[in-house]
Amino acid sequence: MTVADRSIWHGSGTHAHGTGFIEAASDGQEGGGMTAQGRARRCRAAAVSMRARLVAVALASLLAAGCGTLNDPVKERWDSRTEFSSCGEVSLDQGEEMQKQAAREIVCLRRALKNGEGAELKVTHPTVEGDPIREYYRLTPQGRLEVYTDSTDDHFSDQKWSFAECYTPEWLAEISCDP
Repeated sequence: MTVADRSIWHGSGTHAHGTGFIEAASDGQEGGGMTAQGRARRCRAAAVSMRARLVAVALASLLAAGCGTLNDPVKERWDSRTEFSSCGEVSLDQGEEMQKQAAREIVCLRRALKNGEGAELKVTHPTVEGDPIREYYRLTPQGRLEVYTDSTDDHFSDQKWSFAECYTPEWLAEISCDP
């Protein structure tokens, strides 16, 4: 074996060609023939390499996904709620006001408040960029207004759900809970 040959040999009987693949050497056999032991080493090296690549791809996928979609406690709270009667759904266009576009739905919420009943209203409106925001107004029989906001499709936000509540809202036309 020449000095040049020894520079590519490793104790395991393998050498690399700079391509990221490992090839089994001839294990000292004349004529480059491969023994069963050499083939086994090559298979083990390929399996380890494949596992490492799969793990890397899985980790990269998790990081790319942002890991923020896992276990959103506000969404879980919304999904597990006891549903109240629906006052409908309203879809607002850019610049439209709820007081003008959802008069019938607001009357429904006011009636529920007056009668001590629960009611829900879904309102969808666009952000300045046009991404949809969904707000769920939930009036409880105790007179508490809960507002669940789904911003998961707003690409310029944290893309999470949020929650606010207030007791005995005074002006349902605005339907908001002041901080």
